[in-house]
Amino acid sequence: MTKLTATSSKTSLWASRIMRGLPILFLLFDGSYKLFNPAPVAESFAALGYPEGIALSLGLLLIVCTIVYAIPRTAVLGAVLLTGYLGGAIASHVRIGDPLFSLIFPIIIGGLLWGGLYLSDERLRAIFPVRNINA
Repeated sequence: MTKLTATSSKTSLWASRIMRGLPILFLLFDGSYKLFNPAPVAESFAALGYPEGIALSLGLLLIVCTIVYAIPRTAVLGAVLLTGYLGGAIASHVRIGDPLFSLIFPIIIGGLLWGGLYLSDERLRAIFPVRNINA
């Protein structure tokens, strides 16, 4: 292994940890916040047209999916589950005509989830290789 490769691998490892860690922290916080169902959560769920008691279920679902993602052995399954969750969030906001930020934020979180996983998982890089089209 050349020095460039070792440095690149070390950089990729740390980038992966940061890219995976930020969404994990945010999603765990978001799921925990939903469990307590404070007034802002209840108001946003009402605005989205969801029943009042669904925040607890969605909070638990989000926490479980995030934990599945945080475990290296089950991270790909967790990423798939969280992609579905985030897609549902996007669809809910599109349905009521929310502003662009409501749509972009889940996309950014999903990109960080998959980008961090891509950098840390050789199997994903084998399935979705980045190729130089000029070569």
